[in-house]
Amino acid sequence: MLPLVLASGSQYRAELLRKLHLNFIGCSSNVDETPLSGESAQQLAMRLSQAKAEAIAATYPNHLIIGSDQVAALGSRFLGKPGSREQAIRQLQTQSGKSVRFYTGICVLNSATGQLLSDIDICSVHFKTLSDRQIERYVDLEKPFDCAGSFKSENLGIALFSKIEGDDPNALIGLPLIKLTKLLAEFRVEVI
Repeated sequence: MLPLVLASGSQYRAELLRKLHLNFIGCSSNVDETPLSGESAQQLAMRLSQAKAEAIAATYPNHLIIGSDQVAALGSRFLGKPGSREQAIRQLQTQSGKSVRFYTGICVLNSATGQLLSDIDICSVHFKTLSDRQIERYVDLEKPFDCAGSFKSENLGIALFSKIEGDDPNALIGLPLIKLTKLLAEFRVEVI
């Protein structure tokens, strides 16, 4: 089996990948995440997941490289990482009572052969109608400044939702493990 590399500096993705009990190296890939003109959220997530894997292929020339990226969209508007308390509060106020779709692209690249397989997970999050007090309390407790959509569903953020629709709860955190295990199996990497 070729060694695995996670093309991400995200602590959340690394924690998720550790669930599979696979040895891997983590490596950030510096990829411009700016959407292209006319690019949909789904297209952006797929393009970035592949670009992240390809960006480190020269550094890891005989590896299986896992790339992943997530794009949150409220209608046609992309929701990035808030970066600050004020922006997180604004984002959650905008999402209150609405549904947000999360597109999480996943790919596995064999850097020795150039073979690349990819897939996408789509998850819909339905937010409760939230008061400003609830939003501010949540933001102050969790400080979700590095999370698209301004929440951490694996923690207290779950209390913000009325419903989640999707195939893999891990995808909402940043790495669709069900789809990843399927892609890894194509490269003869068996998790169990």
